[in-house]
Amino acid sequence: MATTTLVHEAYLKLVDQSRARWNDRAHFLALAAVSMRHILIDRARARMTVKRGGTSEVVTLDDDAVAAEERPGALLKVDEALDRLAALDERLARVVECRFFGGLTNEEIASALGVTVRTIERDWAKARVLLRDLIEA
Repeated sequence: MATTTLVHEAYLKLVDQSRARWNDRAHFLALAAVSMRHILIDRARARMTVKRGGTSEVVTLDDDAVAAEERPGALLKVDEALDRLAALDERLARVVECRFFGGLTNEEIASALGVTVRTIERDWAKARVLLRDLIEA
């Protein structure tokens, strides 16, 4: 999926929410990251259906390493692990979601979550380790 298409779809999802209120730019970007995650996961699931020849894949947590169109199975594994991470620590999951799906900087994530940049750096490091373990389990 082209980046522009993804951004447009996320925008349409966000505009369609009549009761949504954004505190600031960072909060909006965090919500956009959630929308992008849902869009990418829905597309990946559609691509992995049996009639389309679904496969299993090796997963990496490197930035920009998982492309929804090229490796839908890997994206679905990350999504599943992210759901399990959210059950363990909601903030860690939000950090990954903002960074991995939304492309936000540490400063933007810190502003959206109301914590310091250093906290986001520690959370990102911890979340990567936990996600790797959850994906490999």
